[in-house]
Amino acid sequence: MSDIKPRFRTIDGLSIRYAESVSDKPHALLLSPWPESLFAYDATWSRLADHASLIAVDLPGFGHSELREDLLSPSRMGEFIVRIADEFGLTKPHVVGPDIGTSATLFAAAAAPDRFRSVTIGSGGSAVPTDLGTPLHEWVHDEDLAPYRALGPKDIVNVAMNAIEGYELPDVVRQDYLAAYQGHRFVEQMAYVRAYPAELPALAELLPGITTPVQLINGKHDSVVPLPNVEYLHERLPNSRLDVVEAGHFVWEENADEYARIVTEWWQAN
Repeated sequence: MSDIKPRFRTIDGLSIRYAESVSDKPHALLLSPWPESLFAYDATWSRLADHASLIAVDLPGFGHSELREDLLSPSRMGEFIVRIADEFGLTKPHVVGPDIGTSATLFAAAAAPDRFRSVTIGSGGSAVPTDLGTPLHEWVHDEDLAPYRALGPKDIVNVAMNAIEGYELPDVVRQDYLAAYQGHRFVEQMAYVRAYPAELPALAELLPGITTPVQLINGKHDSVVPLPNVEYLHERLPNSRLDVVEAGHFVWEENADEYARIVTEWWQAN
């Protein structure tokens, strides 16, 4: 049984799924990775909740939140992240946005310099030119999407989940991931990462001006988003710290203890 109890809330006309662990501690906004959901934080939830009042959100179009095509790019998603914080009344939250949240959260921090107390990101495409492993490189650059439309949602999610190393997904988490990607939802979501070649160069120009404290975390053995991506950010962000963790891509699950330790110590320092 998970401690995460999802609910839904309408934000900007969209049905957005979220979960919370309310306390009198500083707020933290947790953003879903792809192709997972807010249940990606199941392995770290209780430890993170000891240090912050948590709001976990399925980003629009991902997990179980409603999709809107105009939000399927990092820059537009960044605008929506600010909108989420406003909607929940989070005055200056910490933000945790691994994977697809990496670029979107940086766009948000660039656009709203004093909006977030700190940012924790990583495991997301960010280098220019793109430096992506399998299967993300193919998802971004393949011209023909027909093979992806032919795949069933279980095929796509199970391939991703089977790549998680050293961590057995609880059944409630796996079933939530599978339920989130029914029909052609995955192919529709691909527009987000397929915007990387156009959007990451624009983000690169913004990086030196981002003053929000940024904690970068990446798996040492990440074959989906190789280390040069997070190193690229670390070199350009003026107020960043980098931790490389013994894990593959899904570091928040594969090495949950270390991930939670880094995040909570970062929160205490900021």
